[in-house]
Amino acid sequence: MSGNVMRVALGQFNQPTDERLRFAKQLGVEGVLLNTPLLPGEKRWEFMDLIRLRTTIEAYGLRLEAIENVPIRFYDKAMLGLDGRDEQIENYQETIRNLGRAGIPILGYHWMPNGVWRTSVAAPTRGGALTTAFDLDLARHAPLSHGRVVTEEEMWKNYEYFMKAVLPVAEEAGVKLALHPDDPPVESLGGIARLFRNFENFRRAIEEVAPSPNHGLDFCMGCWSEMGSGVIQPMEYFGSRGKIFYVHFRDVQGCVPRFQECFIGDGNVDVVEAMLTLKRVGFTGFIIDDHVPRMVDDTEWGHRGRAYATGFITGLLRAVERLG
Repeated sequence: MSGNVMRVALGQFNQPTDERLRFAKQLGVEGVLLNTPLLPGEKRWEFMDLIRLRTTIEAYGLRLEAIENVPIRFYDKAMLGLDGRDEQIENYQETIRNLGRAGIPILGYHWMPNGVWRTSVAAPTRGGALTTAFDLDLARHAPLSHGRVVTEEEMWKNYEYFMKAVLPVAEEAGVKLALHPDDPPVESLGGIARLFRNFENFRRAIEEVAPSPNHGLDFCMGCWSEMGSGVIQPMEYFGSRGKIFYVHFRDVQGCVPRFQECFIGDGNVDVVEAMLTLKRVGFTGFIIDDHVPRMVDDTEWGHRGRAYATGFITGLLRAVERLG
């Protein structure tokens, strides 16, 4: 399968070990995504390390589809507008250049200096499989994660400053930047405002703040489901404009202020309609699982849950392809 058709990949691991890459081949995918790979470098990633990462994966007959996320320490000062952000941005620019030189086409990124939040990591779902969950009432009074409140206005200002600096470098390097939603998509957590929690803020980022052929979305279906405003409409809107670079095909039950992860097909989203929508809008990127339930006797990474999810996604895609 070529890299310009809708396809399934395996993601959410940080080292291209023999076991993970053979597992990917056994699942029948042809590409992988690495999430925050364990590479040398306290401030940026270097060309030769990225080359070796790519060629290790290619030696198994797989394609490195994308890297999702640099370590937060690479750009936390940029997100928060702190002293030292210009040095971080310069290093981020060089990381992008090195990705381009190494032939790695996509860098996924987020704008969450205090990360993904969950209030439970052992919420039971179908058959007693364990998932994560979030309840805003339990998180509402969390202490300030960075010592003070950072407002939405400040976060937008910092985002605009960052994107003005890094997006031209991405265009020159031939690297696409894929924006992930805030998870959970609420107004603020730990005193830090969360920008990417609704359709309008995504539209603002993609069409007004940083418009570019090299800027689009890591369309996380689960996060859009958490928002409670529907998944299909934003998928149609951004997909028809070529702004979905890849997809996290996952779902939740409920929405903010309370939700929990679940098996694909058990949540809020009509997953058949979602796959049909991706086909209808001409999506030609890759699809990965994410946040899978931990099944009986599963591993910490979730081999069984990922095998189930990847098989489910692959079956959906093949059925939709038959429709012509």
